[in-house]
Amino acid sequence: MKRMYRVIYVVLLLVLSITGCGKSEDTNLPDTTEMTTSGEAVTGRQEDSTGEPRTESKETEQTGTEALTGQITEAETEEGGTTMEAATLLYQGHASVRISTPEGKTIYVDPFMGKGYDVPADLILMTHAHYDHTKTDLIGTKSAECQTISWKESIVDGQHQNFDLGYVKVEAVEAGYNRNHNEKECVGYILTFSNGTTLYLSGDTSTTPQMSTLSGRNLDYAFFCCDGVYNMDVAEATECARLVGAKHSIPYHMVPSDNANGFDRSVAESLDVPGRIVLQPGDELVLE
Repeated sequence: MKRMYRVIYVVLLLVLSITGCGKSEDTNLPDTTEMTTSGEAVTGRQEDSTGEPRTESKETEQTGTEALTGQITEAETEEGGTTMEAATLLYQGHASVRISTPEGKTIYVDPFMGKGYDVPADLILMTHAHYDHTKTDLIGTKSAECQTISWKESIVDGQHQNFDLGYVKVEAVEAGYNRNHNEKECVGYILTFSNGTTLYLSGDTSTTPQMSTLSGRNLDYAFFCCDGVYNMDVAEATECARLVGAKHSIPYHMVPSDNANGFDRSVAESLDVPGRIVLQPGDELVLE
């Protein structure tokens, strides 16, 4: 009888082992089991396979957002050369212009005629010594850091000079080449602003040897004198404008300096070149 009981007992054990009913359910598995299989931090300070603390998924998501934001900011910075605010030019008359830069700087070129000299100057440019280009006493005030660049600083030992002021780059170029203007004592200027826009001011001049080389610069704006008395006339200025090939050509210094208005529309409209812009005294132009 005892032998029979032992056989039954063994059979029952075999049945239980096969069906799994003999296994006890483990209700004390660590939280890391769920985290390991799902990849999500559920509770507690967890460690990765190296034993280092593993950052919770929420923090990882924030880090990703911050990284993306940094990339966007960098892209915007890289595009800043073409998208940032442009300088504004006020045509005062004759050869006089005032330029306001996005950095809050004010540039006067060849002060002589017109209004708008009430803004403190940060830079004064003068192309040559004639009185109708050097009337700096019209400028009411100057900033503490105001700089003056004239033909004297612009030509040193026969070489035209460049000046990088941060908010604008100033490049002196050839001017003169007529009986009233000696090329050794006269300059024009090419200004490059922080958004990359370029502006050429011819100063008092006739055709210069350098003009034919400027076409490769792809200049944005170019002013050409065209009074026909002390400098080239509008026909020659048209040829010069075609040589330089700027996107926009603008006539100025279009009448002799004793004219109170400093403007002649018939002369201005005779500058026959694509992209011509006619400005009369008091007009503003955004240099974009």
